[in-house]
Amino acid sequence: MNTTELIGYFSAFLTTLAFVPQAHHSWKTRDLSGISLPMYGLFSLGVLGWLIYGVLISSWPLIVANSITLLLACAVLCLKIKHK
Repeated sequence: MNTTELIGYFSAFLTTLAFVPQAHHSWKTRDLSGISLPMYGLFSLGVLGWLIYGVLISSWPLIVANSITLLLACAVLCLKIKHK
């Protein structure tokens, strides 16, 4: 693994990890009053775009990180829609 890939994996790990507390809190409490539905909708679409881009350029850091982030963001988005 070269330095560029190492930086990609490390950055992908941190940005993906950043969503875990929000997803956990939202799942545990079902309190999504502070969550913006438009923001999470747009964010999820953006992450999907990054995932597609990662697949197109065969970048595993982008593919792995955005797959996990998309799942977490969509979980929060679904909870927000369900518990409006």
